[in-house]
Amino acid sequence: MASAFDTLQAAKQLESCGFERKQAEAVASVVQSVQGDLATKADLKAEILKAAVAIIGLNAAIMFGLLRLFMGEG
Repeated sequence: MASAFDTLQAAKQLESCGFERKQAEAVASVVQSVQGDLATKADLKAEILKAAVAIIGLNAAIMFGLLRLFMGEG
């Protein structure tokens, strides 16, 4: 889960850099709305782990299939 974005603090920082209040609030609001679509490191690691497990499982299935094909069914 992504960390919370403090729109009030962001708007204050933008105001201190010369943005007008409405501009600062608008920019902070846009950043907050976009943040929900971003993947975190944990999201990426989970997806990589899922892919690795799937690849290992597929490789094992192929190897067992080849063994049965070339060695006979027993």
